[in-house]
Amino acid sequence: MVKKLDFIGSSRKDIRAFPEEVKDDIGYAFFETQEGKKPTSAKPLKGFGGAGVLEIIEDFSGDTYRAVYTVSFKKVIYVLHCFQKKSKHGIKTSQRDIDLIKKRLKAAKEDYKTNYE
Repeated sequence: MVKKLDFIGSSRKDIRAFPEEVKDDIGYAFFETQEGKKPTSAKPLKGFGGAGVLEIIEDFSGDTYRAVYTVSFKKVIYVLHCFQKKSKHGIKTSQRDIDLIKKRLKAAKEDYKTNYE
């Protein structure tokens, strides 16, 4: 069974602004996730207690793009946040992005409770 893919907040609009090559790679990784596989480009996002929230990191033309999603729900995969990493120092995700991901994870939980349980 292929799980449904749903976008929270502006994540769909944000990913559409990525370069085509990045969209293709992330799109394929999402497809693998929908089939129940773990893409090789996906890793758990630190600070979210395990493997329920993952990020796909794609480097392209000197820039880094990230797509954060959750597999914590039985019937749907929620894309929580898609962004181009702006910081030139280190790999740590900014606190602003972490806070947004937490807010959207809460919205995903509410959406799942309303529409899928």
